[in-house]
Amino acid sequence: MAAKDTAPSLEILARGPEGCFVWNGPPFGNDEPSVKLERVPCSSAKFSEDGSRLLVMKSDFVISIYDCSSFKEIKSFQVPNVLAAVLSPCGTYLQTFQKSSTPQVKNLVLWKTESGESVYQQFQKNMTKTTWPSIRLSSDEAIACRMATNEIQFFDPKDFSKGIVHRIRVPGVAAVELSMVPGSHVAAFIPESKGVPASVQIFACGKEMQSQPVARRSFFRCDTVQLKWNRGSTGLLAVAQADVDKTNQSYYGESKLNYLTTNGSHEGLVPLRKEGPIHDVQWSCSGSEFAVVYGFMPASATLFDKKCHPLLELGSGPYNTVRWNPKGKFLCLAGFGNLPGDMAFWDYVDKKQIGTTKAEWSVTSEWSPDGCYFMTATTAPRLQVDNGIKIFHHNGSLYFKKMFDKLYEAQWKPESPDRFGDIAELIKSVDSLKVTETKSQGQGAVSKKPAPAQKPAAYRPPHAKAAAAVQAELFGGSSTEQMSKNALKNMKKREKQREKKAAEAATTAGGSR
Repeated sequence: MAAKDTAPSLEILARGPEGCFVWNGPPFGNDEPSVKLERVPCSSAKFSEDGSRLLVMKSDFVISIYDCSSFKEIKSFQVPNVLAAVLSPCGTYLQTFQKSSTPQVKNLVLWKTESGESVYQQFQKNMTKTTWPSIRLSSDEAIACRMATNEIQFFDPKDFSKGIVHRIRVPGVAAVELSMVPGSHVAAFIPESKGVPASVQIFACGKEMQSQPVARRSFFRCDTVQLKWNRGSTGLLAVAQADVDKTNQSYYGESKLNYLTTNGSHEGLVPLRKEGPIHDVQWSCSGSEFAVVYGFMPASATLFDKKCHPLLELGSGPYNTVRWNPKGKFLCLAGFGNLPGDMAFWDYVDKKQIGTTKAEWSVTSEWSPDGCYFMTATTAPRLQVDNGIKIFHHNGSLYFKKMFDKLYEAQWKPESPDRFGDIAELIKSVDSLKVTETKSQGQGAVSKKPAPAQKPAAYRPPHAKAAAAVQAELFGGSSTEQMSKNALKNMKKREKQREKKAAEAATTAGGSR
C-alpha cells in the first residue's frame, strides 16, 4: 500500500513549566532527539485523536491550533474565562467551556478550527470529568451527541446550525459513551435510585432504531462506571465501581467487570478466576480480544475473546496496568502508582513472555503508534522529583532516558497504526539496544551504560541504630552507623547505673551473711 511506503515519523510532545515542545521520535540520530517544534509557553497542550492538529492553551485565555504536518499555527482563539478546551477527533472543531454566572451567557461553544467561526452555542451549568467533552463525536466525525437532563441529544456534524435533530429519552442518565469506530451505538449509565438498581443501556444511533435499548445490564452496589467500547462497536466493557465494599474485603470499595454486546449475545459478568478489584482492562486493536488485570495482590492477568472465553493466562504479580500494542502483537503488564514499577512484556502471537524490567515511579505509560517502543514518564504534580522520560524496546530493553527538573506530561503524537508497516519488519529494523541517558535540560548529554540498580537501605529508627552500636561493642564487629554524641552519653550513663546496681546487690548479699 502507498500509505505504508510513506510511513510517518514518530513524534513526542513534552510539557514543562516553561511550556511545550515536540521532538522527533525514535530511532534517534546521534542518540539525541531533534526538535520539531520549539518551546511554546502554555498551560496545556493536546493532540486531536488522529494527530492532525495540536491544541495549545496559552496565557490571557488564548488558544492556538497548530497543523501537525508543519507545526505552523493556523488559527488562534481569544476565549475569555475559558476553563477547558478540546479538539474533535479529526481536528475539525474546537470545543470550549467558559466560566459563566448567568444562563443568558452561552458558555459551551463549538468552533470551526479552519475559519474560527462559532457553529454551536449552549449554556451548561457545570463541567466534570465525566461530562467533558459535552459534545461527543465518533472517530470519523459522522455522529455527534450530547448528554442532557433525562435524554441524549443528537446533531448533524456537517451542519450544527440545524440544532438537535433527534433525541433518546433516558430518565436519570448520568454518563454516556459514544462508540468510536464506527459511531453506531451509544452507551448510557443510569445510577441506582429509590431501590431501582443501576444499569448500563446500549442504544443504536440511527434515528429509526432508538426507541428501545439493544442491550441492558442492571446491578446493585454501583456508584460509577467506566465504559470501554471495542473497535468495531460490537462489544462494551463496563467496570461497575462502588465506593464502599460491603463485604469488608477492600478499603478501596469493590468493582465488577461486565460485558455487553450490541447483538444481545452476551450480557453479564466476565468470568474471573480471582476475587478482588478490577485494576485495568483494555481492548486489542482488532476489537476481538481484551486483557484484564484483576484481584487482590499479587494481581492476575487474563486475555479473553469477544465471547468471554479465556485465551491466555499471563500469570500473577505486582501489576495494576495493561497496555496493548497498537499492532496487537505485544502487551505490557506493569505495576505503577503505589507499586514498585515492575514491567513484563508478552508476545501475544507466540504466547510467551519476552522480557521484564522496571520503571520506578512512572505516572503515565503508552506504546508508540508503530508498536515498537514503550514510553513511561514520571511527571509532576504527582511526583515532584526524578521527573523524566524512559523509552523501551518492545522486549523491555531500555533505549533512551532523559531527566527533567520538572515535567508535566509526555505523549506520543497519535497516528493510525495502519500507516506503518508489518510489526515483524519494523522490529528487525530497530535492533539497536544502546542506552542513552541524558541529564536534565540545561546540562550536557551523557551516553553511558546504566549502573546496576542499588537496593535502597531499609529504614532504621534511631533507637535501633543505638542498639546496633551497643551490640557491636558487646559482641564484637563494627557498627553500621556512627553513634551520635547523645546516644554515646546515654549508653555510658546506663552502664554506670548497671555497675552501681551490681555493687549494691553485692553489698546486700555480703551483709546478709
